[in-house]
Amino acid sequence: MSSDQVTVTIDGLALRVDAGISVIGALMLAGRMCTRRSVSGEARFALCGMGQCQECRVTIDGRAHRLACQERCQDGMVIATGDAA
Repeated sequence: MSSDQVTVTIDGLALRVDAGISVIGALMLAGRMCTRRSVSGEARFALCGMGQCQECRVTIDGRAHRLACQERCQDGMVIATGDAA
């Protein structure tokens, strides 16, 4: 593996991404267009891209409510969305 890439796991699937890419970018590359579900079950995804809307909340390494637009991918990171298959 190139040192310019890291491996993250998104909803159980391993994905190699460029080092430094945002978690939301990795989710998009993986085709995961739902970060969480609203209380009524509606699929939600990043809206503002700067952490204000908080629609991009995911669980990262067991820590809930992390903002995917603000977090950078690190090697071995485990990301769980509210849309796990």
